[in-house]
Amino acid sequence: LAPWIPVVGLEIHAQISSNSKLFSGSQVQFAAPPNSLVSFFDASLPGTLPVLNRRCVEAAVMTGLALNCSINKKSLFDRKHYFYADLPAGYQITQQRVPIAVNGSLSYSFCIDNKMSQMVTKTVRIKQIQLEQDSGKSLHDGTRSQTLVDLNRAGVGLMEVVMEPDMCCGEEAAAAVRELQLILQTLGSSQAVMAEGQLRVDANVSVHHPGEPYGVRTEVKNINSIRFLAKAVDYEIQRQIEELENGGTILNETRAFDSKLGCTVPMRDKEGKQDYRFMPEPNLPPLILYDAKSLPANMNHQQVINIDWIHERLPDLPSVKREKLVEQYGILPEHSFTLLNEDGLAEFFESVAKQTQMKPKKVIGWILNDLLSYLKQHSLTVKESPVSSFLLADLLNLLEKKEISSTAAKQVLAELWKGEGKTPLEIVKEQKLELLQDQKELEQICQAVIDEQENQ
Repeated sequence: LAPWIPVVGLEIHAQISSNSKLFSGSQVQFAAPPNSLVSFFDASLPGTLPVLNRRCVEAAVMTGLALNCSINKKSLFDRKHYFYADLPAGYQITQQRVPIAVNGSLSYSFCIDNKMSQMVTKTVRIKQIQLEQDSGKSLHDGTRSQTLVDLNRAGVGLMEVVMEPDMCCGEEAAAAVRELQLILQTLGSSQAVMAEGQLRVDANVSVHHPGEPYGVRTEVKNINSIRFLAKAVDYEIQRQIEELENGGTILNETRAFDSKLGCTVPMRDKEGKQDYRFMPEPNLPPLILYDAKSLPANMNHQQVINIDWIHERLPDLPSVKREKLVEQYGILPEHSFTLLNEDGLAEFFESVAKQTQMKPKKVIGWILNDLLSYLKQHSLTVKESPVSSFLLADLLNLLEKKEISSTAAKQVLAELWKGEGKTPLEIVKEQKLELLQDQKELEQICQAVIDEQENQ
């Protein structure tokens, strides 16, 4: 039989970093008391109208530019109808027809067979980025057989990043989302903390034989972990292959990933565009953006958004930061990926490298093999490390000056993890670890005695 070709496309909802919601002045705050951040508009009371949040538009433009998109100077808002308890209006305001950004690309890298030395770089096309409002949250109480609704999240600004079906496995999908997450965090357009629901992924999966049209796709909704995304995609690919090889058919349905069971489960039939009854949003005019050429001379700069002004202020993206780390410190490219993938680790490495006489290529070994391993073992972030960059640099200086052995340095580091505020040298003296300098002097004395005896 001809091999199966998996096809994976992603729709990613990123919560925009903004003090207020997309169309109302309600505050945005994680874990606030239920229904404490709900304006009249969020609750869809009659007579309320949307007012577009400038910060959300700027964040979307910035993200579009970082993803090599074309920014539409004129974009439109639409109503997407569906009826659920946590959507008071019965529709969501989104951008279906003419979104704010289109036709971009995202380059990402991943390892083959988990080998850091075998990295592959690929590119996924970005179909579009659209602004839309989030829905509320339904809390299901199984013991009382009731559902409670929290509207704090209703109306929060989202960017939906739609990726073309250019990927073929869970590992690729996970790498693409991780790279997007780093870009969003670098830009400051989204905190993208998946554990807080600030980045949610829908994965569209299908399989087909070479030369045949794409197969029927399923959508795995609301995946909130990069690790779960890889597992969900790979499971769904294998499930579809087994179903088809056993003579079954694939339904165009929406599924959920059960992380405890490690499998996808059916949720509902997949809605078509006609089910949503898209229509133009009558309460919002077209969104008009400008660049340096089209900006009118007498226009108030506070009232418009200048695409070129935002482009000029884009920070270095993760790909550029990796290149600079490799060029400046001479480390391996795969090590630069590890440094950036862990929040704050690149800054920690650079701080140690600047404070020690040890070569960066040796420093990276201590950072990745000792520091990172300990932090992961104890579920700590870099910011929570009991060993500061200053203390690690101090220890590596002792080692580089050959005042202590590598074995002794490991013992000192083990004591530093206790976080008792002692310096490496204090630990060396306290533990009565052998100083190599003393050992050298002893060896020189012994050799002098031997030489004298031989001469006699």
